[in-house]
Amino acid sequence: MLDQNSGRTVTATEAEQIKKLGLAVIDTEMAAIAALQARIGEAFVRACNHMLNCQGRIVVIGMGKSGHIGGKIAATLASTGSPAFFVHPGEASHGDLGMITINDVVLALSNSGETGEVLTILPLIKRLGVPLIALTGNPQSTLATAAHAHIDVSVEKEACPLGLAPTSSTTATLVMGDAMAIALLEARGFTAEDFALSHPGGSLGRRLLLHVEDIMHTGDDIPKVADDVMLSDALLEMSNKGMGMTAVVNRQHVLVGIFTDGDLRRALDDQQLDVRKVPVSAVMTRGGTQIRSDILAAEALQLMEQHKINALLVVNRQDELVGALNMHDLLRAGVV
Repeated sequence: MLDQNSGRTVTATEAEQIKKLGLAVIDTEMAAIAALQARIGEAFVRACNHMLNCQGRIVVIGMGKSGHIGGKIAATLASTGSPAFFVHPGEASHGDLGMITINDVVLALSNSGETGEVLTILPLIKRLGVPLIALTGNPQSTLATAAHAHIDVSVEKEACPLGLAPTSSTTATLVMGDAMAIALLEARGFTAEDFALSHPGGSLGRRLLLHVEDIMHTGDDIPKVADDVMLSDALLEMSNKGMGMTAVVNRQHVLVGIFTDGDLRRALDDQQLDVRKVPVSAVMTRGGTQIRSDILAAEALQLMEQHKINALLVVNRQDELVGALNMHDLLRAGVV
């Protein structure tokens, strides 16, 4: 195996050693996570209660690697129904502390519990009188003892063989943050639709929020012909509207069928067929698969896949044609 940086070849023995080191890291971090199960107790419940009753925002603070983990925890809280944001403790002592109000809860992360930039703003947090939750690896630390709720995220050892780089400790903190976020999600009765509302640009948001009426063709854009017109007129309508099908309605504008590319191929199998003399009603698919405009676009996709079709007609409760959509519309909307 060629080492691209040094230009030398990694030996089979070295390759095995690399694999062993990777597995050792995973084993060490798995052990650190498993140890957290015993820490889900009264302090965890107390911390969640403070956040559940928070009238403002959950303000997460942390330095260095703890800061990076804090940013992720804040993002997870915010996206699961617990408004939160991250504040850099170094910036907090230079003006950003004004971002914390008396209605907030502070969640402070520090493996040692003695991070200088965090301790510097402790008196100001106390003066505001806001609940302080601490995640540290030292229950006897200054930060831990000052907190209204302290959760122990200590680890037996870091996965780094030098015992220096934050690895197991940051993983444990992140997992505990996830545990709090999901516990709060359940306590708030947060639903998949609530999640989608905070992720409108994501695929889940589109699948849970986008309805057929949001993407269907309406008005003059709907391919539509009367049931007494000739097949040639139906073909012209299909060509003009470019949806690969046309709806067929009666004189009362009630949908009676659909004529698709597939129907056309089957009709052309008849060598005697004259498109100028055969009415579309003779070769259309009667009824067809129909949907309502208020169903989710994702349900429309499921219906298309189930029936192996590429287009759907949309009707109201009186079976009047109000829209049309095809697979291309779902693709453009990002539902597929």
